[in-house]
Amino acid sequence: MSTQLLAAGPGFEAPGPGDFEFPPLFGEGTFVTKPMLIVVLGSIVVAAFFYAAARNPKLVPGKLQFAGESAYGLVRNSIVIDSIGTKYGKKFVPYIVTLFFFILALNISGIIPVLQFPASSKIAIPAFLAIISWIIYNWVGIRRQGFVGYFKAMMFPPGVPWPIYFLLAPLELFSTFIIRPFTLALRLAMNMFAGHLVLLLCILGGEYMLTEGTGALPFLSPIGFLGGIVLTFFEGFIQILQAYVFALLSALYIAGAMEAEH
Repeated sequence: MSTQLLAAGPGFEAPGPGDFEFPPLFGEGTFVTKPMLIVVLGSIVVAAFFYAAARNPKLVPGKLQFAGESAYGLVRNSIVIDSIGTKYGKKFVPYIVTLFFFILALNISGIIPVLQFPASSKIAIPAFLAIISWIIYNWVGIRRQGFVGYFKAMMFPPGVPWPIYFLLAPLELFSTFIIRPFTLALRLAMNMFAGHLVLLLCILGGEYMLTEGTGALPFLSPIGFLGGIVLTFFEGFIQILQAYVFALLSALYIAGAMEAEH
């Protein structure tokens, strides 16, 4: 499709990183941008949903209470309990549940009309969340095993020939303190960035072929629009999946930090 668009003329400008930059919503000198607004709205929606679902609990739950309990139970059972276990996992359920649904709200905003932008594609947001998970799993490991014990178990796992430690120890230290938070943030941000970029290309490309294209290009414009519709549903699946992956990996890192050998 990109070849056809280029053939139509030099007027088409393919979407790029510049489409992820937003001016202040309230004019020059203010600081509230569209991504910031989505973060605030996402936080309010998640908090309001669970507050409304739990405000008046009944033995026989209504639809809203059932939805809230099901959503909470899904993350608690399939992520936290399965990863950390029942004994120690319960104390981390509030954090992982909040993390999952907050990221989900920011991701889903990319396919919601009017908003139409995944705030989690801005690397600062996933990076901040990754740092929180990084602080939690390292704090858990140090508190449970002691400062020396935590680093010893991390860098010098038993059963390894001692010369291997010269290579393994710095790699494990680098992986735990740098690679884990870096990949957590980068995986989420780049998936949301790439997905939104492809959607923009399909929709804007279809619009350009329809309004500015010559020859057969206007008749081919539905291909771009159809691709945008199909990719919207696929992107919705990816947005849910990436929220799940971020929450699951955070839970697994916490579980690993609690073990004497990891």
